[in-house]
Amino acid sequence: MKVRFISLASGSSGNCYYIGTENYGILIDAGIAVRTIRKRLNEVGIGMESIRAVFITHDHADHIKGVGGLGEKLNIPVYTTALIHEGINKSYCMTEKLSTSVRYLEKQQPMQLEDITIESFEVPHDGTDNVGYCIRIGDKVFSFLTDLGEITPIAAEYICKANYLILEANYDEEMLRMGTYAQHLKERITRRTGHLSNAATAEFLAENITEHLRYVWLCHLSKENNHPELAYKTVEWKLRNKGVIVGKDIQLYALKRTTPSELYEFE
Repeated sequence: MKVRFISLASGSSGNCYYIGTENYGILIDAGIAVRTIRKRLNEVGIGMESIRAVFITHDHADHIKGVGGLGEKLNIPVYTTALIHEGINKSYCMTEKLSTSVRYLEKQQPMQLEDITIESFEVPHDGTDNVGYCIRIGDKVFSFLTDLGEITPIAAEYICKANYLILEANYDEEMLRMGTYAQHLKERITRRTGHLSNAATAEFLAENITEHLRYVWLCHLSKENNHPELAYKTVEWKLRNKGVIVGKDIQLYALKRTTPSELYEFE
């Protein structure tokens, strides 16, 4: 079965990812406008009518801005935990509240959507509630961890299950330290309920890489405190020091903040 993946946007301005088969798929997060989601999917030959559901990681605006239109105007079911749903409908950015599209998930309780198995799991972040997603299509396992301040044992378990991994590398520690952010914001980013640095992501991957991990996409890069090339090089260097060669042993990409990635297709 062919599996298709594309990042439509990945960063503090908005996050949205598509994963599916040749005939249908799902979205992870909807932090950009519905018209933008439609346009970017249409550009790679994916119609909105093929979207079976949206799965939300947490209730911050850059992950939910477009979900009201998807859920209530296009009648696409919106899945997440009860606490995240509560937070979504309290959010200032939700001009279209969710009602008929609401669907509830329990963490670490897999659900089946046609040929796609989806399982949510706890991650440490400062939303009302926070999850990552592990998605299995055939023999391919994707894990999505887009916002987390540290890699807990539960997060590590799902990272290590993945053949295809979407993992946060939000900031470079020196850029953040020397940058213009207020001190309270710097502290929020670096605490265990904040975001992962390039170095933390690189260190974990280098120490825990598995033989079945084939692709890594670094996601949710900061505009002010990171560069795609810097995130990529930090992880590449750590892997090389462990004898893992990017481009040969594993594929590595830094996702763009406001523009889509290429459409990846896996047989």
